[in-house]
Amino acid sequence: MYSLKLPRNIVSGAGSLKELGTAVQGKYKNVAVFSDGGIIKSGIVDKVIEQLNCCDVQYEIIETATKEPTCDESQQIIDDFNRKDFDAILAVGGGSVMDLAKLTSILVGSEHSVRDLLESPLLGKRTIGLMMIPTTAGTGSEATPNSIVLVPEKELKVGIVNPEMIPDFVILDGDLIRDLPLEIAASTGIDALTHAIECYTSKLANPFSNLFAAESLKLIVHNIEKACSDKDSIDEKNNMLLAAFYAGIAITSSGTTAVHALSYPLGGKYKIPHGIANGMMLMPVMRFNERACQKELVECYDMLNLSGAKRIEEKSNIVLMRIEEIISNLAIPKTLRELHIEVDDIDQLVQSGMKVERLLKNNKRIVSPEDAKKIYQAIL
Repeated sequence: MYSLKLPRNIVSGAGSLKELGTAVQGKYKNVAVFSDGGIIKSGIVDKVIEQLNCCDVQYEIIETATKEPTCDESQQIIDDFNRKDFDAILAVGGGSVMDLAKLTSILVGSEHSVRDLLESPLLGKRTIGLMMIPTTAGTGSEATPNSIVLVPEKELKVGIVNPEMIPDFVILDGDLIRDLPLEIAASTGIDALTHAIECYTSKLANPFSNLFAAESLKLIVHNIEKACSDKDSIDEKNNMLLAAFYAGIAITSSGTTAVHALSYPLGGKYKIPHGIANGMMLMPVMRFNERACQKELVECYDMLNLSGAKRIEEKSNIVLMRIEEIISNLAIPKTLRELHIEVDDIDQLVQSGMKVERLLKNNKRIVSPEDAKKIYQAIL
């Protein structure tokens, strides 16, 4: 059995921010606009506020403190939020902003805390509206029931999964990511690519997830490089927003695998951005998985219209070579040493990564601690 959960309303395309009024007018009276300092400084939030000013609604901008807040930093923002009287949250930002907004939405007025949800995520119940405007084409958080938080004492990022965190309204507007810096566009785009290929090759893959993962993968492979390098490539940027959203939908029905499991310690302990961590782990894990998911990779070869394979066995390798080419073209770091991680750190990475059983169990090939160590060593 498999299932699919989607946001209630989605609007996409350049200029679609103008549809925000249809989500707000007559439905909400006091909206909390979650965003971070960088997005506020960029002027994107000002464009959102212009639309809210056309509606009969009060609003307040809530600036998140850090890009990747810990569970306790998240709790502080939620506590402050609870002292006010909002009936909706509008998240304008990347994955961290949206994840925090989602967590807040299911803890409004609750006796439970973020740390409670780490143990029992379904304790959270949503009682207010939730809207998302992603400003990166990567995490797909606007489509998922997941929120990722850093647990400092474990030096690990942990996923809280609750279907009530799927938003009511999503806007995907390529104009809003026109000026995204190359390094952020690249790392978040690689995050979406990782979601798509992992979901397609997951043990939990099914017709629902494959539909969205396949379309996401096609959009990414054919658009990501131009979308990142040319700020005026609005069509490609819109396609990347769609791709990230589709990959997020695939996550809700299938799930990521060992790439994410082994990348979480890189973010948790070394504060490496999530997309970069995934980009570094993607190839060694997929090479490890290749023999277990060759059928799916051959399907990817055909649907991506790749060429060069003389035998069917070569198709999976060409798919992985194309992904490796994209990662290289977008200048994702190739070695752990570039990020000041040395051989003595490997055992701790293995220990932390093996704790992410929620994702490791989705991997088509069993990953032992010895396997994980070899995977990390491959990019040392």
